[in-house]
Amino acid sequence: MVVARGDLQQLLDALTAQGYQVLGPRVRDGAIQYDELSSLADLPIGWTDRQDGGFYRLEKRDDEALFGYVVGPSSWKRFLHPPTVTLWRSRRTEEGFELVESPQDPPKYAFFGVRPCELHAISIQDRVFLQGPYVDPIYRSRRAGIFVVAVNCGQAGGTCFCTSMGTGPRARKGFDLALTELLGPERHEFVVEVGSPAGAEILAQVAHRPATPEDRARVAEIEAETSRQMGRQMETAGLKELLYTNLEHPRWEEVASRCLTCANCTMVCPTCFCTTVEDVTDLTGQEAERRRLWDSCFTMEFSYMHGGSVRSSARSRYRQWMTHKLATWQDQFDVIGCVGCGRCITWCPVGIDITQEVAAIRGEPVT
Repeated sequence: MVVARGDLQQLLDALTAQGYQVLGPRVRDGAIQYDELSSLADLPIGWTDRQDGGFYRLEKRDDEALFGYVVGPSSWKRFLHPPTVTLWRSRRTEEGFELVESPQDPPKYAFFGVRPCELHAISIQDRVFLQGPYVDPIYRSRRAGIFVVAVNCGQAGGTCFCTSMGTGPRARKGFDLALTELLGPERHEFVVEVGSPAGAEILAQVAHRPATPEDRARVAEIEAETSRQMGRQMETAGLKELLYTNLEHPRWEEVASRCLTCANCTMVCPTCFCTTVEDVTDLTGQEAERRRLWDSCFTMEFSYMHGGSVRSSARSRYRQWMTHKLATWQDQFDVIGCVGCGRCITWCPVGIDITQEVAAIRGEPVT
């Protein structure tokens, strides 16, 4: 099906009428961020992003593309696996302490503008939080019933390598509706693929026409063009075995000499899931609560045990992150923990590049 640019607002209106809180990309603080949408005017119309190692800039395009950017620093993870969650509260009584109910009643979300690599990131977090022996009830309550409008990529960023990871640039599953933006001198339309009965129900409320063979051919051309634009690549064959047999490779020391252990890479990663807990008491001593917060394997405290940190050096912490993401994650969840979005490269203050680190350990030239 094909929806004209002028009719796409009907899609947002239909989702809102169904009780969804629509979240999507907006320009905020000099970057593309995900926040609540009320109309198409909230989208980053006519904006694109230029990315490289340790570099991100928004720039104006010479057209009115709605989705002419790649990805920004935030991911959908923060809505499904929030940075801060209150696990329980307690209040002092004459008999001691009583627990105060903290109901987890998240909004009914519609994610608008989900990139294919981000769809894969959500499916990876589904494995982590829902498909193991221990199900996270907070993630489950937020994940249930979300509506996903995916957007196929019409351009690749300077740090993208989704084709290497098999996660893009076109969405194949995991969505209710998937859009491909067709933009030209005399047309601005969206080819829409239906991925679920819920998607078909919503699309029925939006003006559309059947897609022609020419429309479908253009979608295939856009996919091929975007694949050729990838700014990075990573060879994944034998990756787990490569890292397992090179735990003492000298490259770990070299990358550690540059790494600031700032944890930016894990904070922007759409699949990292490590957390810590903290207990907080109010000044009167009458109430207390336990919070779950995002944490990172790059912090000294993360691996702290009685007597000190298990991973006290930057070398050991970077090695832990990269080998977990690309190797031990496969043993745990039967999938690589990286989707090739390139955020960890872009938002590293010193431009450390995970694709270059893999190439160096393979003994390949690093460009």
